[in-house]
Amino acid sequence: MDRLQEYFNNSLRKTNTDFHRYMYDRINWNNRMIGLTGPRGVGKTTLILQYIKENMPRENSLYATAEDFYFADHKLTDLADEFVKMGGKYLFIDEIHKYKDWSKELKLIYDYHSELKVVFTGSSVLDIKKGASDLSRRAVMYQMQGLSFREYLKLFHSIDIARYDLADIISQKVTLPNDFRPLAYFKEYLKRGYYPFALESDFDIKLQQVLNQTLETDIPLFADMNVSTGRKLKQLLVIIAKSAPFKPNISSIATALGSSRNSIADYCLYIEEAGLIAQLRDATGGIRGLGKVDKIYLDNTNLIYSLGGAMSDIGNIRETLFLNQMRVEHDVISSSVSDFQIDNMTFEVGGKNKKQKQLQGIENGYVVKDDIEMGYANVIPLWQFGLEY
Repeated sequence: MDRLQEYFNNSLRKTNTDFHRYMYDRINWNNRMIGLTGPRGVGKTTLILQYIKENMPRENSLYATAEDFYFADHKLTDLADEFVKMGGKYLFIDEIHKYKDWSKELKLIYDYHSELKVVFTGSSVLDIKKGASDLSRRAVMYQMQGLSFREYLKLFHSIDIARYDLADIISQKVTLPNDFRPLAYFKEYLKRGYYPFALESDFDIKLQQVLNQTLETDIPLFADMNVSTGRKLKQLLVIIAKSAPFKPNISSIATALGSSRNSIADYCLYIEEAGLIAQLRDATGGIRGLGKVDKIYLDNTNLIYSLGGAMSDIGNIRETLFLNQMRVEHDVISSSVSDFQIDNMTFEVGGKNKKQKQLQGIENGYVVKDDIEMGYANVIPLWQFGLEY
C-alpha cells in the first residue's frame, strides 16, 4: 500500500491541469461507480488524475493501475478492504482490463463498501463491455475518443474556439476569431492531432506502440488468441488501411488471411471496439450500431497517415474525419445516395471543387468541402465539423 501511495503522489505531481478533455465535465462524478473507456492514448489517465488533483481530498483518495506488481499477489477486493479500513473513500483504478475477473471483484466492492466511490478506466475492447453488463445497475459507463479539431487548437496552439452543435454548423453560424486561419492548422491536425501524446517527442513511434499493444496484447488477451492469430489482426488492419473506405468482402479477406468468414467478422468487431477501425452501418438495424456494415474506415486520420504515409488517399481522409468527429454526438449511418446520413440530413464529402450532383432532389442535403475557410448556402467547410465537442 505504501508503494501505491508513493506512485500516486508522483503521478499527481506530474499532472498538468491547464487543459481538460471534453469528457471532464460530462461525467457525473457523484455516482458510486464510474467506468471510463476509450482507445489507448486518448487521455483517460490524465483526465482522472486531473479530477483527483482538483477536487479530491488527498488523504482519503487513492489511484492505482491494475498493471502494478501489487496485484501479482493482492486482489482488488484486498486493496479496497485495506483502503476503507484506513478511511479511504475514493478509489481510482486505471487499466482495469489488465486484471483478470475485474468485473466480479468490482461488483463485490460495490456491494460490500457502500461508503466507497470507485472510478475505473480501460481500453474499449469487448471485455470492458462484457464487464459493464456484469456491473449493470452498479457502474455508469462513459466512452471517450481522441481530440476534436477544437480541442487540438486549444491544447496544441492555445487557440480558443467556441463549441458549435450540428444545427449551428449547417446554419452557417460559426464565427472565427480575428486573424484566425483554420486551414493553417487543419492539415497538421489530420496528421498528428488526434492523440494528446503528439505533444511529446517521437509521436510516430509511440503511435506504432499503441497499435502493437492493442493488436498483440489487449485483443488477444480478451479473445484468448494464440500468437499466430494475433498476427492476423495486424494483417487485417494493413488490408483495411490500404483499401479503406471499402465495402467489406469477408470471403476474399478470409481467403487472404487463411481464416474463416466468421472469424473475420469477429476480428473486425474486436479491432473496432479497440478504437482502430470504424464500421459504417446502414439503417436496417433500427437501433444504433446494429445495421449491416456498409463500409470500413480506419478509426481516425492519424492512423491513416501512420499506416499509409504518402500513399494516403485524400478522399478517404476527408470521409474518415467527418465520421470520426460526428459520431460523438450523432448516430451516423451510410446514405443510399451519398456518403453519410444523420437523422434526416444527407452529407456529401469532398474537395473544394465538389459538385451538388449527388444531392439533386434531396431535401436537407449538404456538401461538405475541404480546403475552404467559410461556407455558403448548403456548402459547409469540413474543418467546422471538428467543433462539436
